[in-house]
Amino acid sequence: MGELVRGSLADVVALDLITPAIPVFVALMVLEMYVLHREQQLEDLEERAEQGRLVAGYELRDTLSSLTMGLGSLVVPVLVTSLLGLGGYLLVWNLTPLDLGSGWLAWAVALVGKDLGYYAFHRASHENRFLWAAHVVHHSSQRYNLSTALRQSWTPLTSWVFYVPLVLLGVNPAILVMSGAINLLYQFWIHTEAIGTLPRWVEYVWNTPSHHRVHHGSNPQYLDKNYGGMPIVWDRWFGTFEPEVEPVRYGLTTNIETYNPLRIATHEYAAIWREARADTSWRTRLGRVWHGPGWRPAPAPAVPVER
Repeated sequence: MGELVRGSLADVVALDLITPAIPVFVALMVLEMYVLHREQQLEDLEERAEQGRLVAGYELRDTLSSLTMGLGSLVVPVLVTSLLGLGGYLLVWNLTPLDLGSGWLAWAVALVGKDLGYYAFHRASHENRFLWAAHVVHHSSQRYNLSTALRQSWTPLTSWVFYVPLVLLGVNPAILVMSGAINLLYQFWIHTEAIGTLPRWVEYVWNTPSHHRVHHGSNPQYLDKNYGGMPIVWDRWFGTFEPEVEPVRYGLTTNIETYNPLRIATHEYAAIWREARADTSWRTRLGRVWHGPGWRPAPAPAVPVER
């Protein structure tokens, strides 16, 4: 595989695992709708709330928005992602003298490294407002179901730099792309309320629906927690883990209240632009982009009044 992929963008692009999975996504969403519908007919919703779970279910406009964002994330950035993203990996791949081949070592480094890189990128996307402007799309729904997993950004390449070190270490771009697809496919099933908590050892090691519900919560104790992709161990090791305790309020701390896909895709970029235009210093403007979404410039010191 190594010799085939060196210099061949078409071979990497052809390794698409997401598009063939679309019928499976649809079938699982239909199954989830049925399960949630049955749960909503039960009379134990108060008990579920006490156990830390609320059944939000599907809402037509919200689901259509999520599906549109998902389709757009496949169509809108495809040329940019292919030419600059994958092309960039191939350029680095042709410059590095290292090659881990295509055996178990290459796959182990790719899968573990990809997930660690995803944790770093995901955390940075909550701590840097420029990256957040793309990632906020995924958090913009006040519902939590499998269609939410498909609500993805239309602005690509924000994660590219986090995975370049793997290529420099000799991970074949084809293996890196497939590792990323495996990671993304895994994360689809954890966007659901139809599954409660799993056995303790599973919850300790792996990212589960319970852990990821926390990540999508706007409750104060749930903000900026549980960034993991497949395992949850990075969060446990780096101090960003939070268990699901109280019922989760999904969405943003200030919700955008729109189902318009174009506004969903661009609203945070527009907010940054509006605020930066109103600022009077470049330091403050850069601060709005560099710091987290909750950052505000310090108020000017009061000028003492002479008496």
